[in-house]
Amino acid sequence: MKIAIVCYPTFGGSGVVATELGIALANRGHEIHFVTYRQPVRLELLSNRIHFHEVHVPEYPLFHYQPYELALSSKLVDTIKLYGIELLHVHYAIPHAYAGYMAKKILEEDGIYIPMITTLHGTDITLVGNHPFYKPAVNFSINKSDVVTSVSDDLKQKTLDFFDVKKEIEVIPNFIDKTKYSLDFTDCQRSLMAEDNEKIVTHISNFRKVKHIPDVIHVFNGIQKQLEAKLIMVGEGPEKEHAELLCEQLGITDKVVFLGNSNEIDRVLCFSDLFLLPSKSESFGLAALEAMINRTPVISSNTGGIPEVNIHGVTGYLSDVSDVDDMVKNALKILSDDAVLAEFKENAHQVALNFDIKNVMPLYEALYEKAYKAHYNSTY
Repeated sequence: MKIAIVCYPTFGGSGVVATELGIALANRGHEIHFVTYRQPVRLELLSNRIHFHEVHVPEYPLFHYQPYELALSSKLVDTIKLYGIELLHVHYAIPHAYAGYMAKKILEEDGIYIPMITTLHGTDITLVGNHPFYKPAVNFSINKSDVVTSVSDDLKQKTLDFFDVKKEIEVIPNFIDKTKYSLDFTDCQRSLMAEDNEKIVTHISNFRKVKHIPDVIHVFNGIQKQLEAKLIMVGEGPEKEHAELLCEQLGITDKVVFLGNSNEIDRVLCFSDLFLLPSKSESFGLAALEAMINRTPVISSNTGGIPEVNIHGVTGYLSDVSDVDDMVKNALKILSDDAVLAEFKENAHQVALNFDIKNVMPLYEALYEKAYKAHYNSTY
């Protein structure tokens, strides 16, 4: 099948999942066309089955904000016509579902009919999409999609609560590819980041307010008061500078390493002992899943879809949002005993295997086939 995928090309979870999905589909024989404003960060190699089409937005002084939605719709129309695309899969409702629908309507004028699948990832529903300025357009776009999926049961319920959705929402979880996570690299050595007697705690995110970055620092501060430890902070974002200042105020600057964005998350996680995810909201918690496949237990908040991934007392522990003291207590339960730590590491890995792409891919392929047949039968 020839499939066009629209996503954000950044380090965010929706872009990562969309890119990994496209790569896996190409490996199974499908022809994949990524349509976005920059080559996705996880898309390292193009091939005869993987193509990238850049959306250019001309700069016109007339516009205070350049109309990306219009440029994306036009690029989709051209790409679908030129390459005979059979199905459109858009990730993140804003503005991709809206642009995708406009492309569908333009194509229908030329007698071209194509089904569109919209995957909801999180803040496109719970934050941006629920804003009064955008809500009518998001609601319309969801209902005009041929198929709608969400990455967790929690996000599905929030979508039904926030919007007047007439469509059935299929839950297909985020995933990881276990073959891409190996402990065999020669540089996976703890000495790169810490002394042998230090535990390594990690956080990976886009450093937005929703991630509760100060809580990450405070939880680690509580941990390092009880045992020798280092904190590895991976990512960039508006909260990074404040986090650096907080470390300085707490006197722990020498124990915290800020790495910035990285394409080598597995190389960071391979020597981590614990992952912190105290977010105010997470539709799924992909970062937690990536930690778990690398045998890193997770201390997290109990919000959103995280409890569907991080199993309390098995792969890590869940705490109420902002309950730093409880997170510290739970972290020390794991880190203070090497035997307990080893058990949690293995549990985390085993649970993560349930989300391997080989288990999730057939769900998407079945949905594609269903959407294509239903659209074809209704059209012809």
